[in-house]
Amino acid sequence: MTKLRGVLLAIGIALGLQASAHAGFAEGATAYNNKNYALAYKEILPLAKAGNTDAEHLLGLMYYMGRGVPQDYKQALAWHRKAATKGKADAQYVVGAMYYTGNAVIQDHKEAVTWFRKAAEQGHADAQQVLGLMYRYHIGGMPQDNVIAYMLWNLAAAGGSSNAAEQRAAVARGMTQEQIEEGQALSSAWKRGTPLPRASRTGGG
Repeated sequence: MTKLRGVLLAIGIALGLQASAHAGFAEGATAYNNKNYALAYKEILPLAKAGNTDAEHLLGLMYYMGRGVPQDYKQALAWHRKAATKGKADAQYVVGAMYYTGNAVIQDHKEAVTWFRKAAEQGHADAQQVLGLMYRYHIGGMPQDNVIAYMLWNLAAAGGSSNAAEQRAAVARGMTQEQIEEGQALSSAWKRGTPLPRASRTGGG
């Protein structure tokens, strides 16, 4: 499905390094952002081994991109999965993308949906955008539902995804006024950290 070919392009952007209370992570993140990957690895590895979620995600990204370490998708997936299971949205998004493309794992679109949904329900704009595509094009066992796609793209656009804004405009051209109103109402009512609706009243295909 070429519609999702760009799903991995946002991984580097989706890093969102936040300052951490754990000593060393801020230094490691700064070194990474300054492209001093050897120092970043030295700072991050012990923190990741100790279970620091941000460090696990960053180490996974370093393995994914081959920065400071040899590129190793299996290691990337392993570290991202550790952070993802503890609720880190960026890591959940990456795990979903790797299942979507079959990168280091057997391709599994339903498993991808599970991880994209976890990240999307935390307000992760890239995950919301991709999940919208999966509803729009009936991928990974998702019902074809333009209203849910519209809702997700509305949320993702508000979160800064320009792709989502374009996709929302395109799908809206084929929707009724009632469907657009339902999509708007659903996105207005949704609160970050709560389950996303799985189907709409008016948008089934």
